[in-house]
Amino acid sequence: MKPIRLITGIFTVGLWTLLSRVLGVVREVLILGLIGPGPVMDAFVAAFRLPNMFRRFFAEGAFNAAFVPMFSKRLEAQDNPERFASEAFSGLAFILMVLTGLSLVFMPALVYATAEGFAGTERFDLTVEFGRVIFPYILFISLAALFSGMLNAAGHFAAAAAAPVLLNIFVITTMGLAAVLDGPIVKVLIWTVPFSGVAQLALVWIATRRAGFRLDWKLPRLTPDMKHLAIVALPAALAGGVMQINLLVGQQVASNFEKAVGWLYAADRLYQLPLGVVGIATGIVLLPDLSRRLKAQDDTGAREAFSRASEIALALTIPCAVALFVIPLPLVSVLFERGATTSDDSAAMAVAVAIYGLGLPAFILQKLLQPLFFAREDTKSPFRFAVWAMIVNAVLAVGLSYVLGWIAPAIATTLAGWAMFVMLAFGARRMGDVARFDPRFRRRIWRIVLASLLMGVVLWGLNAALGQYLFMDYVRYPALAVLITLGSLSYFGFGQVLGAFSWRELRDTLRRRRSGT
Repeated sequence: MKPIRLITGIFTVGLWTLLSRVLGVVREVLILGLIGPGPVMDAFVAAFRLPNMFRRFFAEGAFNAAFVPMFSKRLEAQDNPERFASEAFSGLAFILMVLTGLSLVFMPALVYATAEGFAGTERFDLTVEFGRVIFPYILFISLAALFSGMLNAAGHFAAAAAAPVLLNIFVITTMGLAAVLDGPIVKVLIWTVPFSGVAQLALVWIATRRAGFRLDWKLPRLTPDMKHLAIVALPAALAGGVMQINLLVGQQVASNFEKAVGWLYAADRLYQLPLGVVGIATGIVLLPDLSRRLKAQDDTGAREAFSRASEIALALTIPCAVALFVIPLPLVSVLFERGATTSDDSAAMAVAVAIYGLGLPAFILQKLLQPLFFAREDTKSPFRFAVWAMIVNAVLAVGLSYVLGWIAPAIATTLAGWAMFVMLAFGARRMGDVARFDPRFRRRIWRIVLASLLMGVVLWGLNAALGQYLFMDYVRYPALAVLITLGSLSYFGFGQVLGAFSWRELRDTLRRRRSGT
């Protein structure tokens, strides 16, 4: 089989994910500007979170954690991978259709279970109404995740990475038209979501056929392969369920505070930008690469892939975390403060962004460590760790809410993220050298951290120097651009001087990957 080009794969997925996340920020800018924090936005956030919650539970989390390694190994061994994928597709589609039907019927109970604080207010009825329109999105996006997993396993990353861009393009376009034509903005927004899911599914289905895969619809049957898939996927499903419980605990706590659901959602979208571009992109490429290398008993290559992916991810993530912590208010104010979003909303969101920034490296490290387990079809260990992380999150979110109020879920999420990383790191030690960073990584990581801290000092000084210009209409946009540009240049300059990374080495690596050597 043609080897997966790890570095170029990460950059391919990263660039498409960057576009998706940037457009996602534009989407949130429109939502905050046209709708603003309040009952309607809280209802949309809670409704939109329902299919995304189950998507991570069934597709991107549990299903892909089991499906991608098993499909990759069959692809490597030429062991009829299309038959296996067809059976998986049929079984997943059946489960999703049943889930969608039940959820539409019992939507009020589902809303109560996920946002109990809405009960007795207009937010509850709005969430039920929005949820019944948005929820079918899970059917299309989860099936798209299966096709994306096939493409990733075969080393075709572009189409799968580009598919999420469609949601943001559709939402931005339709909301913009509704605003210009004085149309019903909220209704346009919620109806656009399921239609974008159809478009994403169509894109990856076409790409899969062009990659040479043909799937046949089969009656769902519990074959030996599907039984093994279910056995491997169940702990991952439970682990995915635990992570979603963490989100629900945070939403339950926030639903008891006015505007808090919207504040935390906006802050979450901002820190998700580097998390998606770097962490998720790296994990997507690393999982099939590790699976195929372990199948070929290439432990040396697996360790090198793990170390290089981690080095690249942290070199891009740690400075982002520092920036989110040092300059959250200028970022939030320039991006979100307009229309229905006030300076008080910006101040609240900035606090959450700074706290999430402290947890960003932990979330990235989780994305790097989990493929070590999933590539071995070990989904039980991450499940056990996730349960402990859930307990940490729930205790802190509920307990701190009585003292710190609405910000407690952000603090709990960050601390639970670090707890999850520590458990994954200790659990991976039994895997031997494959799960240990190589000498090059250990030489460079402290230099990356130091360069990021020095950049933080520069950002702090620039923030103080620019001062009021960051909050003045029209002037704030170029002022923020200057702040980010000079901060980024300082990081790359410090990194080059300290030896945190080498542009020449990166260029040579990309050339070797393109040539397949």
